[in-house]
Order: sequence, then structure tokens, then C-alpha cells
Amino acid sequence: MTLLRVQGLTAGYGPVRVLQGIDLEVNEGEIVVMLGANGAGKTTTIRAISGTIPRAGVVEFDGHGIVKATPDSIVRKGVAQVPQGRGTFPELTVEDNLRAGAYVRRRGSDVAADIDKWFAVFPRLAERREQKAGSLSGGEQQMVAIARALMSRPRLLLCDEPSLGLAPLITKELFEVIARLNREEGLSVLLVEQNANLAMHMASRVYLLEAGIVVATGSAEELSADDTIRKAYLGF
Repeated sequence: MTLLRVQGLTAGYGPVRVLQGIDLEVNEGEIVVMLGANGAGKTTTIRAISGTIPRAGVVEFDGHGIVKATPDSIVRKGVAQVPQGRGTFPELTVEDNLRAGAYVRRRGSDVAADIDKWFAVFPRLAERREQKAGSLSGGEQQMVAIARALMSRPRLLLCDEPSLGLAPLITKELFEVIARLNREEGLSVLLVEQNANLAMHMASRVYLLEAGIVVATGSAEELSADDTIRKAYLGF
């Protein structure tokens, strides 16, 4: 079943159009990876889907058009974003950051239970629950950003370069958590990532972007087997 369908998506900043007409799909239970060089339009695609920048074209989630929806209503429909650069609330504690992620839900014991759940997934956050998020390491802040997004109980997680600025071991740990949530809870993921080799290992399908358009798509195996694509875009 198609969970997210994007067709002819255009977006940009002021007079500058970055996306020239993006087509992509994420099916229920998939991890779909977007790869491309800096400036290819990957982050702009994530922002356009989540409604944080003006966009035009077709964006459907679970069969319903959301291209005119506000960011908060998109979250309520089941789409959560982990932005590039983590974007935690630095002056709030770790626990309050997670509570902020549940703002679209009714307050109650289930919110507290979900906080405990994500603290179990990320034990280091449990140890720092009363610590201000801005004082954490980069890897810990990324864990906060992911856990906060998951507090809205999304069906689709938009993840924008989670490995940015992180040590390889921390990156591997975060990717293992994302893969486990996909495998065990059926969480669908649209992942933007510069670490092509690592991302390809967890991808159901891959889209390659260049200058605001999709230049290739297929399974990780198909794209890895194409020497031209592998050398030009995947770096291995």
C-alpha cells in the first residue's frame, strides 16, 4: 500500500526554485532513502513534504492530499520530521523535549508511558532526563530529536541526515534503532543521508537526486550493480 505519494513536487526559497518536479513514493513499512550531493534538493524535499516551506504539486499521505495542509495538521495525520542539524529545544530538559513532541496528542498517562518507552530505547537519555538538551553531545541530541519525533506516534518518519557531524559508532547505533523500529513496529521511513554505503544497507528503495530532479530510482541492489551510478553517486 502506498503511504506517501509525491508527484510533480516543486518548491524553493523566494524566487529560487530548488525542486523541479519530484516524483517519489513510500509504501507502508518501507525505508526509502534519498541520496545526492549537497544542493541536490534532498532537504528541500523533506521540508516540502512536511509543509514547512511553500510547495506545489501533489503530496498525498494515506490517500489524502496534504499539499495545502499546515505543518501541525500534517503531524496530526501521522507524519513526523527529524530535521537536519537535530533542532532540539536547548533550554528544555530532555524529558520536556519529548513532551513537546507529543503536543498534538491529548495529555495523559499514555504520554508518560511513551516517554518511558523511548528512554528504554535510548538509555543514555534516561540518565540525562533532567539535563538541558543543549548540554548534550551531538549524538545524544540526535537521539532526543528522533525520540521527540516518535512521541507523536507517526506512521511515517522523515529523517534528514541523522549522521551529520556524528561519530561512526553513534551513527551505526542510530541506524540500528531506525531499522528495528521499521522491522518491529512497521514504521515507514523516508531517509535523507550522505553516508550512502550505510543507508543503502537498510533501504527498500533508493532515489538519486540531482539539481532538483530524480535521476535514478530502484532497489539498493539494482543501483549498486550499475557501475556508472555507483561511481558517480554512491562513492564506492
